[in-house]
Amino acid sequence: MEPKIITTNRRARHDYYIEETMEAGIALTGTEVKSLRKGKGNLNDCYAQVVDEEVYLYNCHISPYDFGNRFNHDPLRPRKLLLHKEEIRRLIGKTSQKGFTLVPLTMYFDKNNRVKLKLALAKGKKTYDKREDLARRDAEREMARALRGKE
Repeated sequence: MEPKIITTNRRARHDYYIEETMEAGIALTGTEVKSLRKGKGNLNDCYAQVVDEEVYLYNCHISPYDFGNRFNHDPLRPRKLLLHKEEIRRLIGKTSQKGFTLVPLTMYFDKNNRVKLKLALAKGKKTYDKREDLARRDAEREMARALRGKE
């Protein structure tokens, strides 16, 4: 069964070079999961950070559940990511190097209906790199269009 994607961070591939990716679980409350089932999650401006050998997700907006009343959650609270100790230690080593950041790419439900996060170890792009990528993508699109027109 294919995972059901809740939300993606479309800016991540534009703003960062993705070095490697990994899957992480997220510690959520009941109202957060219910809200995500309705598709009310947002990964824009979201990042992860290692704090005291634990990984946390910051600025991830999950809208309050409509019928959550007093049990509702804070939409921007830091959320703990569930990773193995070896993975966390490796991330500590990598993120301590200059320029590496932990960026979430997608949030989805896996085959067991658990919320998972595809997390990327990424390096920031400079403005001229972004322009280069856009120009390359436009050139590829033009070539594909020209080839389609010839046939």
